[in-house]
Amino acid sequence: MPTGPPSRIFLVDDHPVFRFGIRQLIETHSDLTVIGEAADAASALAALREGPLPDLTLIDLSLPGSSGVDLVKRLASLYPGLRMLIISMHDEHLYAERALRAGAVGYITKATKPEATIQAIRKALRGEITLSDGAATTMLRSALGAPRTSTRYGNLSDRELEVFELIGRGIKPAAIATALSISTKTVERHQAAIKEKLGVSQMSELRRIAAIWSNENREAGID
Repeated sequence: MPTGPPSRIFLVDDHPVFRFGIRQLIETHSDLTVIGEAADAASALAALREGPLPDLTLIDLSLPGSSGVDLVKRLASLYPGLRMLIISMHDEHLYAERALRAGAVGYITKATKPEATIQAIRKALRGEITLSDGAATTMLRSALGAPRTSTRYGNLSDRELEVFELIGRGIKPAAIATALSISTKTVERHQAAIKEKLGVSQMSELRRIAAIWSNENREAGID
């Protein structure tokens, strides 16, 4: 039984049904409580600015107008010591290391079983690194200098991956610039870098493979 007040958790996910479900799961445990939720990065930043700060923030990767990794970076800068756990359907081998570099204490998928999710939340609350066995193995191999076994998109930077995802959703460069708070010229530079890294010469081909990747993500339940 808990000996003190329950740990406070804040949810950031653009799916109301998922937020409802994870809230219900969390609040079946007397040592945990949800103190707030947001559907996007801007709302999350506004809510956390007003406080009180939670003990842990659960963050999805796919958020309107911003990525979860970008939100983690901003929160880590604004609130050093704030513990954040990514919970997403994105490829953990592609995103887990990025999430930890950004400032999260862990990465789990939405396919994680309920009790394992609660265990991960409690580990994150203690400040322990929380990863699946597969993601942990991938990161260990990387640390030891072994070749990466991730997808072809593993060489994209965090920002390039954000731009690539938005291209796949059919968003135009000007709108991408607005969503990411960068200039259109910067978006164009990222597009050029993405084409080079993926071995693509035409923008039409980049849009095609980005759309395929985005559709695969949606079929997996990401969007």
